[in-house]
Formats: sequence, structure tokens, C-alpha cells
Amino acid sequence: MPYCETSDGERIWWESEGPPDAPPLLFSNSLGTNLAMWDGQVDEAAESYRVIRYDQRGHGRSAAPAGEYTLERLGRDVIELLDALGIVTTRFCGLSMGGMTGIWLLIHHPERFERAALCNTAAHMPPPEMWNERIRAVTEKGMGALVAGVTERWFTPAFRKENPQEVERIAAQIRATEPAGYAGCCAAIRDMDQRAALSRISKPSLVLIGDCDPATTPEQGELLLDNIAGAKKAVLHAAHLSNVEQPQRFNAAVLAFLR
Repeated sequence: MPYCETSDGERIWWESEGPPDAPPLLFSNSLGTNLAMWDGQVDEAAESYRVIRYDQRGHGRSAAPAGEYTLERLGRDVIELLDALGIVTTRFCGLSMGGMTGIWLLIHHPERFERAALCNTAAHMPPPEMWNERIRAVTEKGMGALVAGVTERWFTPAFRKENPQEVERIAAQIRATEPAGYAGCCAAIRDMDQRAALSRISKPSLVLIGDCDPATTPEQGELLLDNIAGAKKAVLHAAHLSNVEQPQRFNAAVLAFLR
């Protein structure tokens, strides 16, 4: 079974597509989704890479232990997955929480990554009260209480109107997320502040921004660009899940950079 057991005894689910002897490319999902958020990227990426997708702790088929998580723990899950798969170095693409995990990895384990795409993400996400309120909401009311508000932020009005099936596909992933896992990851984002360490990132990095993203705003993307030496910039006309809203342009920007 495609599970990796972590050093704290939890299980991380992963899947692989593409030639097993091709260069690896790891995709890391956002808060509230699972590895299926990358369905629009896999086929094209697998033409050139051994694509590895995994469910972040608390999401999909990975373990969702109770309690607060840390960004370090989310990052260590990746390192332990790479170790279990015998992967020494990889390319990386993460969006939102996946991008935050990627920032941590580039700061603390740069030797494991050749280059990285940090998409619709941020180094710091205040205020903490917002995350505490979200934790309370899912703990008391379940994930269904968040769906309408989240999908409204994640997609532009035009996309929601024209692509209701895609919006529902992502909404179903939100509803299927374990409240304990979502709350644990909310705590990790609440407590994250990686701004002071961004200057330590030395690996080639792409910062991809959605020009209509109200969750991780263009300004937060610009902060990454200002502090990561040599970082490249891509802007898509999209809200938060730019890979779902603009899959072709997303793939073109990210895969061209990763090559």
C-alpha cells in the first residue's frame, strides 16, 4: 500500500504517475484539499517526470491525528516520504499550505530540492484570531460550515459561474477533510512566520501569484519575491486555486520553470 510511516507513527498516503526512472517532481496540496487537487497537472507533468503526489497530514487518506500541528512537522513528513521512496533530490510544487511547506523545506533542507514552485502562498498569515475562529467553527460545526465561504475566496465569480462542476469537485474535497486534521493544519499556519528566514533560500524558486487571490494576496507573493534571491515571478488571472482555475497557463508556467 502506498503509505509512508512517519517518525511519530502516523501514515502519509502517496501516489506516483509517470516513468519510474524519470526525474521526480513532488506536488503538495493546499489546506482543505487532497492530492486530487492536482488532477489537472498530472498528465502533462508525467510526460517528463516521475510525479509523486501525497496527502498532507490531516487530509485525504493520510492520518489526521488530534491536536495542533506545526509547519516543521508538515515539512518533516515530506523529508521522511522522500527517504522512504529513496529519493535524494526532487523538484517541488506546492500551493497555499503546500507552498508554505515548500518554503520551510527550502530553508531547512535545501540539499533535497533542485528547484521549487511556490504557488498562491505566503510566509506569514495573520491574524491568529482568524485561524482560532476557523478551528472553533470546524470543531463545533464540521467542515460543511466552511464550504461556501472557502470556495468563494478560492475562485473568481466568473469561474464559479462557468465551472460549477470543478467548484463542486473541490468543495467535495473540503467536506471530506477530517475536522481534526483541518484544525491541526490551521494551527500550523496560525503559528507560522517564515519572513525572517526567506533570505536563506538559495534554490531556484518560482513565485506564482493569482491576481485576484484574496487568501494569499499578490502583496504576500511580492514579499516572497523581494526576499528570495533570484526568484522568478508568474502572475495568472485567478483567485486562490490557480492550478484549478487556469490549469493550462499554470502548467505552462510551472513546468517551464521546473525544467
